[in-house]
Amino acid sequence: MRYLGMISADEVDQYIHRPDVLIIDLRCKEEYMQMHIEGSRNIPYDEFECMCLPRNKLIVLYCDRGASSLVIGRELAGCGYCVKSVTGGIHAYRGKYLVKSD
Repeated sequence: MRYLGMISADEVDQYIHRPDVLIIDLRCKEEYMQMHIEGSRNIPYDEFECMCLPRNKLIVLYCDRGASSLVIGRELAGCGYCVKSVTGGIHAYRGKYLVKSD
């Protein structure tokens, strides 16, 4: 089963802390440290191609505004992964799992 789906930023909370989901932030490390979604893993866009991801999990991707996650999502779906891209990226997310540095 392979597909690329889009989810709104409002839908992200339903995927957080699920053992069958891997949430990936595609922004650079500095941006991730300033603000990210709790439980997400930071794999910068420029480093993504060399990563091995579990095929038995749904991959939820987000970036700054949604364009980079869509590009990587299409690539992963083409390789057989189940992927969802967050429309609007981290800037659209207003859920309770937003982690900000002080």
